[in-house]
Amino acid sequence: MAEFISIIPSEIDEDALSLATECLQSGGVLIYPTDTIYAMGCSLEHPQAIERMARIKDIRVDKAVFSLIFHDFAEIANYTRPTNTAIYKLMRRCLPGPFTFILNANSTISRIMNTRRKTVGVRIPDNPIILKLVESIGCPIVSTSLHDEDEIVKFPTDPYEIFNHYDDKVDMVIDGGHGHNEESTVIECTTEEPLLIRQGAGIL
Repeated sequence: MAEFISIIPSEIDEDALSLATECLQSGGVLIYPTDTIYAMGCSLEHPQAIERMARIKDIRVDKAVFSLIFHDFAEIANYTRPTNTAIYKLMRRCLPGPFTFILNANSTISRIMNTRRKTVGVRIPDNPIILKLVESIGCPIVSTSLHDEDEIVKFPTDPYEIFNHYDDKVDMVIDGGHGHNEESTVIECTTEEPLLIRQGAGIL
């Protein structure tokens, strides 16, 4: 059964944060709030946890389209290929925020994530809980959105309902308050000009 912990975004409890950090560093899978919807994730340094996330989503790991959550821009540069100045300025203007930028990945991503994909979605959410968590574990978090079986609702927003649904699938659920019901805006940045792929919560 998963552990359920509450963290107030405006007043991060260090003991609770330590529990979540230990969960990720030991190869655990947890659910956490972002600045858009609740998501499931694990440490990039634990390939077995990435495979487990794929099984929970009922997809093959080499077919999974997981994003990476970063703490800052310096960290992004360690896993992606350089972008042009215009795209870099756009990212600086939008992040932290409800955006996912699709960038060209370097060889580190394909090796660790067991994928042939040449691109990766990167996020720096405007949520102190997940940013603190990424900073604490010292590496990116592999992330995927939670989807509700109800096609009208689309995304679960109640942490207690999320816990009841996933308590036998993940190791921890972080209650960071009621979630949102709109995904991030996705921008393709693998060519010279950025391309809007999905309009979400982020407004350019």
